Amino acid sequence: MHDQDNEVTGGVDTHAEVHVAAAIDSLGRVLGTEAFPTTSGGYRQLLAWLTGHGQLARVGIEGTGSYGAGLARYLAGAKVEVVEVNRANRQLRRRRGKSDTTDAEAAARAALNGEASGAPKAGDGPVESIRVLRLARRSAIKARTQAANQIRDLLVNAPDQLRSQLRGCSTEGRVATCARFRPGDVSAPGEATKTALRALARRHLDLSSEIDDLDEHLARLCAEANPALLAARGVGPEVAATLLVSAGDNPQRMRSESAFAALCGASPVEASSGKVIRHRLNTGGDRQANNALWRIVMVRLTCDERTKRYAAERRAEGKSTKEIIRCLKRYVAREVFGLLTDPPPVLQGSDLRAARTKAGVSLAIVATALDSRPTRISELERGIRHDADLASRYETWLAQPKADLTGSHP
Repeated sequence: MHDQDNEVTGGVDTHAEVHVAAAIDSLGRVLGTEAFPTTSGGYRQLLAWLTGHGQLARVGIEGTGSYGAGLARYLAGAKVEVVEVNRANRQLRRRRGKSDTTDAEAAARAALNGEASGAPKAGDGPVESIRVLRLARRSAIKARTQAANQIRDLLVNAPDQLRSQLRGCSTEGRVATCARFRPGDVSAPGEATKTALRALARRHLDLSSEIDDLDEHLARLCAEANPALLAARGVGPEVAATLLVSAGDNPQRMRSESAFAALCGASPVEASSGKVIRHRLNTGGDRQANNALWRIVMVRLTCDERTKRYAAERRAEGKSTKEIIRCLKRYVAREVFGLLTDPPPVLQGSDLRAARTKAGVSLAIVATALDSRPTRISELERGIRHDADLASRYETWLAQPKADLTGSHP
């Protein structure tokens, strides 16, 4: 009882320059509030201030994914339990008012009464690297699209000679042609237009090269972070990166697969009333993760026989295509949760290549036997492509006696 009386819960309202902290006891009484700078020294002062009030049980922090990320990492490194606190209810804010100290006290009470119990993303591993690279990739894609649109729009009122030269060209064709322009004196409108088109085209090419480099980094990081996820049917580097970022470096913070489905907005929400029992579409959650699940489902509907059979059965029951996709997204969320929290071992392409070389079998023979292409087998061996089903069939085929491997393919 004495230890419980001495227990302290902290709450922090985070900002760019100053964090405001509040300390409350086990009964919810405010022990004090204080502001600290958002520096390493400020983090140390904040922790010392909280522990000075008693035994620190946990700290609730607002904005652990933005202004509070550094403090959350520091406290987690100091073995302090950190819980993520959502913004206070707007109705409650209107009734009680809004201030930094009020928000800090509300964060502390949410951590004390269990209203806030979720662990924040760790942000200290390869998934954090994937997140920041995806930010750069998205901005590069946006800028490249803008450059392509500007090239197209400039041609609307360009001189007839330019318009006829580039009429009917694809985006890539227009960019390639404009990048080779050699404009003259820019005082002439036609030459000025050529100069602008060349600048935009070269910007487009530079951004394309930048995106390709980022894609290579992302593919490598995804393969290192979770090769099992990348090897799942319908999951490419972009989809894998989206799901990994949604889960974070510590996916164990998600307590169940239903929690992950809710995080992705793939869980149905109960909307029953009286005698009507029904569920509605979940429009919340991480919409990028929801889109990643949708992309997996759409790929599997075209090339996965089990998914095709399921869709046919549900369609025979009277389900619409949209309803079938929603059901499939929920099943995929369950599968992805298992791959994120407890990924199975994945066959390494280098091991398959070594076994093939030892058996003296060419890529062409392997491709014929597995009904694939030599380039695809080569990409699998080099780690460029990840396909769990193909790798499993490859391993099974290599386990045959050597005479069976080469006998039917002289």
